[in-house]
Amino acid sequence: MDLSIVIVNYNSAEHVINCIRSIKNSSMSMEYEIIVVDNASKNDDESNILHEFPDIRWAQMGYNAGFARANNKGIHMSSGTEILLLNADTIIKGNAIEEMYSKFKLQHHYIACGVQLLNTDGTHQHSGAKFVKGGTNILLPLPYLGNFIRYVAKTASVKQPNIFVVDQDQEVDWIIGACILTSKKYIDQAGLLDEDFFMYAEEIEWCARLRKLGPMILYSNIEIIHLGGGSSSDYYKMKQYDNSRDLWSKKARQIIVSQMLRVRKQWGLLWFLIVLLAYFIEIPIFFIGLLLETVFKVGKTSFQFSHFVSYVRNMITAIPYFAHILFNNHRFYKVI
Repeated sequence: MDLSIVIVNYNSAEHVINCIRSIKNSSMSMEYEIIVVDNASKNDDESNILHEFPDIRWAQMGYNAGFARANNKGIHMSSGTEILLLNADTIIKGNAIEEMYSKFKLQHHYIACGVQLLNTDGTHQHSGAKFVKGGTNILLPLPYLGNFIRYVAKTASVKQPNIFVVDQDQEVDWIIGACILTSKKYIDQAGLLDEDFFMYAEEIEWCARLRKLGPMILYSNIEIIHLGGGSSSDYYKMKQYDNSRDLWSKKARQIIVSQMLRVRKQWGLLWFLIVLLAYFIEIPIFFIGLLLETVFKVGKTSFQFSHFVSYVRNMITAIPYFAHILFNNHRFYKVI
């Protein structure tokens, strides 16, 4: 088997069916298999998907295991020498998989590859990035400290780490988890995805380990549509896919914990404490900033006191998780 395509499903049968249709409608000269791993979907996803595609391989986790554990299940089942992790909410354009597979097989020095991700309207989507020391770029969503850090970075002409437009083949430090192609032999060396993660940031930590084996690349002129949100939007009852500035929803609570976990694992204890401290320092700054802007009409804000209250609630709720992360405890960091 040349290629194993692993797709995780959670109450997203329509996405999975459209994704697999787009794969089967493309040109695939290599021998491949499609493995769908289900996170205990409540609907008739299994019967609906298998009715449409009886030739795929199906695995049932039995609970909502999130991204890392479900993908690891698919990798364990795989027969291919190359492994493609593909989000359920992706649509293959043209022969994108064939093209990325062929280029990757020819370029033996690359450890993993990705492609240009597109929104449904054809605009470019975040496809990969360079690492920022200490993972401090996760401070940017903070309402006031984040704006200050962004201003300092812009003044100092710090280069944007995120890659949106892949106008030429470009080496990166990590690839968005919607579409990552690598080899089984590299996974054997770097290890599987870290199963402490439930959702978010796990592909960054995984890429950090893969990156130690060699460079990874985003291919230009190979495009895949990524609808965004997918099954996670169902889980968090979110209608808009935007992880960049939201710090007050239930989804944001999980993102904050996952990002802190990633910083601790990738950059160590000191950087974890620095980043965590900044998130707590933001609380009084957030309150004072809102007070000045809403009561005393100093400046203009898009934030409300309800955002502040929800942010404080998220941080308080996350304290037990932060304590486990501090001591590097291995556990399932699914925020309830």
